[in-house]
Amino acid sequence: MNMWDDLRIIRGMKHNLETRRQRLASGDRPLGWKVGFGAAVMQKQLGTTGPLIGFLTENARRPSGAHLSFAGWTKPIAEPEVAVHIGQDVAADADRNTAAAAIAGISPIFEIVDVYTPPQDPEAILRDNIYQRHVILDSTKPARPGSASDGLTCRIMRRGGEAARTGDSQANTGQWVDIVRHVADGLAAFGERLRAGEIIITGSVVPPLIIEPDENELAFALDPVGAVSVRFTH
Repeated sequence: MNMWDDLRIIRGMKHNLETRRQRLASGDRPLGWKVGFGAAVMQKQLGTTGPLIGFLTENARRPSGAHLSFAGWTKPIAEPEVAVHIGQDVAADADRNTAAAAIAGISPIFEIVDVYTPPQDPEAILRDNIYQRHVILDSTKPARPGSASDGLTCRIMRRGGEAARTGDSQANTGQWVDIVRHVADGLAAFGERLRAGEIIITGSVVPPLIIEPDENELAFALDPVGAVSVRFTH
């Protein structure tokens, strides 16, 4: 079955996109989109055939070095990700060359989520916008132009040292081009469009980082492109 024909996905996406429309009508501005639960083990658990799609708005964006409060949160998690910046509209059924050409550039980004309830039902996950709370991103302009991923090293620093490293920024997420095509198809199925000027955050480059109560800072370097950091209190 096509993922976009799944009644759970239909109900969740309609609710999610209506929430987005309400926020934009109230003065928020669009930033882009996110994907989540794309790993094969999670798709099997949820009974889905591809990543779920959520939205990002400017009110959720904070600059690198921002200080967040997790007071009242249940389970804060940080995901070091690569943001792909979309340089031209992408319609449904775009081929790989079209999707690759639409990537104007890339930037390092942290997504901060609060997994306050176990992820068991894709409709419920979508209704809460895949647990999205904040993104840490300095600029809506790409830190490096183009869609090339060769030569990148991802390094995560926590507790004063390097906690994780990978030389393959797409190994844990899937190919950026495929993610662009998936988001374009999913949005089109619900009357939306992937537009120039938006970003897509493509998933955590390493397993998501559960933020422990005694931690107060994380940093993510996407060498040689740039880096972002976030501080927090519990």
